[in-house]
Amino acid sequence: MKYCFGVDVGGTTVKLGLFTVEGELLDKWEIKTYTENEGERILPDVTKAIKEKIAEKKLATDEICGIGVGVPAPVDKNGAIERAANVGWKAKEIKKELEELTGYPYVIGNDANVAALGEMWKGAGEGEKDLIMVTLGTGVGGGIIIDGHPVVGAHGAGGEIGHITVRNDETETCGCGRKGCLEQYASATGLVRLTKRYFEKNAKNSILNKKEITAKEVFDAAKAGDEAALEITEEFGAYLGQALVNLAATVDPAVFVIGGGVSKAGNILLDIVRKYFYDHAFYGNQKTKILLATLGNDAGIYGAAKQVL
Repeated sequence: MKYCFGVDVGGTTVKLGLFTVEGELLDKWEIKTYTENEGERILPDVTKAIKEKIAEKKLATDEICGIGVGVPAPVDKNGAIERAANVGWKAKEIKKELEELTGYPYVIGNDANVAALGEMWKGAGEGEKDLIMVTLGTGVGGGIIIDGHPVVGAHGAGGEIGHITVRNDETETCGCGRKGCLEQYASATGLVRLTKRYFEKNAKNSILNKKEITAKEVFDAAKAGDEAALEITEEFGAYLGQALVNLAATVDPAVFVIGGGVSKAGNILLDIVRKYFYDHAFYGNQKTKILLATLGNDAGIYGAAKQVL
């Protein structure tokens, strides 16, 4: 039997999984992400966790074909990054450091690309080789898979879907320093921003017309038929749909997979985005499917392992 590990490095925890090469998840666990001192503990902690699991499972060195890692940063072809603010890293040669620590071969990828690989391999996109995953959380992430391989790009920044420009008249600045990015409207924080702006211009009676709201509350209100919430979520869907239309015309994926915390809204989110997409998509993209992700928080470890294979 041959095995591989998948590792998903996040700002709060590092998720790890032990897989067979056929894709069966045998074990999964987490360790805390210590970001102090520029995240100096993270890679040694990952190494320790993997070595302990190898010892626990009594695995032989020649049974392990590699370890895949997803990290929250653009990754170059040598497995190095310029910085990863969420975990405290500055310029770091991740692949080199990990291989020196353990002796096993490593494959390093951007976390969103890795999650897309996971959904392609064992999730909503299983059976497809051309897929785009969009993750809607605090921000908007993305991964583009063509012919089974992630689009990394010349600088490791391929698939930065959240920073597609969808408005040219925006005055507020995105976290990336630009203005009008998809992330400013189609993320959880973006939906809250749209809601606040809506009530600055409309005096409608709504359960959302209060000081503090969440993205979940907006979608829950829309499900309950709240008129304001329906208008706000339609605007949200138009921004996201516009981005998907343009991506489809560029890449022509078989499927869009939508994940992240906002995707828990479920079918109402799909209905809104599908409506805009199919009303505006190029005729050659009308067969593209739009589905919800199915692996949840495990997409990263599945995709990290798939990188090795």
